[in-house]
Amino acid sequence: MKAKYPISKEFFPFNKFVAPRSRFILFLARIFLKTPSFVFKTKDIQTTTHKIDGYNGNKVTLYMFLPKSNPNTDKAIIFIHGGGFIFEGFSSHYKIAMEYARRCNCKVIYVKYNLAPKNPFPSPQYDCYYSYRYIFDHAEELGINTNKIGITGDSAGGTLALTSMLIAKEEGFSHYPLFQILIYPWLDNRNNSESNKLYTDTPMWNSTLSKTTSKYTNKKGKKFPPHIISPIEYKDLSFLPPAYIEVAQYDCLRDDGILYAKKLKENNIDVILHLLENAMHGYETKYNAPKTREMIEKRIAYINEIFEKNNKKQS
Repeated sequence: MKAKYPISKEFFPFNKFVAPRSRFILFLARIFLKTPSFVFKTKDIQTTTHKIDGYNGNKVTLYMFLPKSNPNTDKAIIFIHGGGFIFEGFSSHYKIAMEYARRCNCKVIYVKYNLAPKNPFPSPQYDCYYSYRYIFDHAEELGINTNKIGITGDSAGGTLALTSMLIAKEEGFSHYPLFQILIYPWLDNRNNSESNKLYTDTPMWNSTLSKTTSKYTNKKGKKFPPHIISPIEYKDLSFLPPAYIEVAQYDCLRDDGILYAKKLKENNIDVILHLLENAMHGYETKYNAPKTREMIEKRIAYINEIFEKNNKKQS
């Protein structure tokens, strides 16, 4: 990594970390990424586990986090973790998901989709879509109101949150979330943005890593339509819900989120866009960093405001 990026020291050690590239190192790294034990031991959160059918005969695990203070809440958020389509969620993903449940008084459904290289595209996309569809189709059983479901994802999870909605559109499934929250999402497979060209060696993630890992995530020689591999190219975005988007200054994916916000606005969709300065991709991995906490507070305020507005409309 070059020393030219003035990334805040509050993100240490992740402001110095570069993800592994070789298949062997990736395998070793994944050994240590397991579901943390606190998921089942947090005093104020109840966790239930659901197994559903995924893509190509696979099973997908859904964790539903319920606030014990109000386990019968009918509000929900679908939570899709990042990790380059290769890594399991980090402890920060689970902490944030559980914080949403706690502070937004809602159920949060965490999707553990199957990962590349064993399960390359389009497995993650359809695992997440099937999870999305299951949640809407089984909303009554899960104690959820279909008019009170939001969706969120970071990085690759942002991709999968959007592709879930686009596949729903393509397949004529007419249920869409109340809102979408995308955190430094990967959306543009054309790889010609300014940030993609600039940030070839930034920590946590960069465009060099994007090229390297593509051989693990894509089926060799397989062509995918835009709603699967490059969702920013999807022509009609007018059906999508209001959006909250965060991007990081020193991130090869920065311009993906900015372009997506622009396209949504062109379709008269309400958008809030935050550019976090002096930050790199994956900054929320440092869950307690002041800048991360600032952004989480903004998300929680947004979620609560959307839910409150929806309640007033329905009353």
